[in-house]
Amino acid sequence: MLKVNEIFYSIQGESSYAGRPCVFVRLTGCNLRCSYCDTRYAYEEGEDLEIGEIINRITSHRCMLVEITGGEPLMQKDTPLLIQKLLDMGLEVLLETNGSMDISAIDDRCVKILDIKCPSSGEAKKNDLENLKRLQPKDEIKFAIGSREDYDYAKNILSFINRAGGNIKPPLFSPVYGKINPELLAQWILADHLDVRMQIQLHKVIWGSETRGV
Repeated sequence: MLKVNEIFYSIQGESSYAGRPCVFVRLTGCNLRCSYCDTRYAYEEGEDLEIGEIINRITSHRCMLVEITGGEPLMQKDTPLLIQKLLDMGLEVLLETNGSMDISAIDDRCVKILDIKCPSSGEAKKNDLENLKRLQPKDEIKFAIGSREDYDYAKNILSFINRAGGNIKPPLFSPVYGKINPELLAQWILADHLDVRMQIQLHKVIWGSETRGV
C-alpha cells in the first residue's frame, strides 16, 4: 500500500530523458520544505492504493518509461517494492529523490535521479552526500540553481565527485523557474567550461508553471 498524490501520462520535462513520453507516479509526503517547491500539493494530498492498482493505472497508458517522484518517494517503505515489480515487468523506471535519504535500498536496475539541494532551497544541510558513493554509472545528479551562491555550491560538489573518481553522467544544472535568468546560468557554465547538462523544465515551457498533472 502506498499513498499516491497523482498518476499521469506526460512528456518527461527534466533529466537526460527529457522529451520522452513517461508515466509519472507522484507519491504523497516530503521531509523537506524547499523555498521554491512547485509540488506543495503533494505534502499531504493523496489516496491509499494497493501496488497492484498502481500498476494497473500505469500500464493503462501503454508507456514503457515510468518515473516515481514526489514529494519524497523514499519516505514510504513500499516504494522499493513498487519499483522492483515495475522493473520485473520490463519497464524502464526512474526514481527522483531529494537527496536527503539513503538510496541503497533501491534496485540497481532503476535509474536514480539525485536532487542535491543548494543553499537557496533552505535545505542544503539535509543532503546525504554519502549517496554520491551509492550511485551507479547510469544514475544522474541534479542541481536546481537559483543564485550565484547555488552555482558555486554545485561546482564544489562536482569537484568532490571528480576527486573521488566518480563515474556518472554529466550533472544536470537547472535554473530555478522565475528566480534566475537561464541565459545567466548558461554564461556561467560556458565561462567555467563545465561538463554539465543545462536543462530547462520542458513541461513548464509547454504547459506553464501552474498546471498540475503534466
